[in-house]
Amino acid sequence: MISARGFLAILTICTALSVTACGGNSDSGAEPGLSPVPSATPTSEKPPSTPTEDPTADPGQLFTADPSIVGAHPIPFTSWTRVAEDRIAVHFESGVPACYGVDASVTETETTVTVELRSGTRADATDKMCVMMAVFGTLEIQLDAPLGERRVLSAA
Repeated sequence: MISARGFLAILTICTALSVTACGGNSDSGAEPGLSPVPSATPTSEKPPSTPTEDPTADPGQLFTADPSIVGAHPIPFTSWTRVAEDRIAVHFESGVPACYGVDASVTETETTVTVELRSGTRADATDKMCVMMAVFGTLEIQLDAPLGERRVLSAA
């Protein structure tokens, strides 16, 4: 039996092949009467955002950092909580923890703590059927130095 991911992969490939097969071999450029649209130029990296400190935030589902996640991509977090002098918890939305995991890297300066939070599929869930449901999650992050008055920033 084909998994849902396998079925979606086959469907995507078939769609791509049918679209390519329908195209002609002549390249006449833009359609008559239409001006070509210039391609988007890459922009510089987005500056970090400033999430709010929320000491009363509902922790939701507790996640454990998982550096083995597959297809990791940056995700934002909108709030954070002080757990200890040198520990914070970031609050975010993700998929169900049975299938999706998170990991984080931290850059600390004298004035800021920038957290790059990443989400991806758990390595042990790549062949599983996963529900598409958002959950509110929390990841605790150990800092190298006490937070003090430094600002916490989200890299995403």
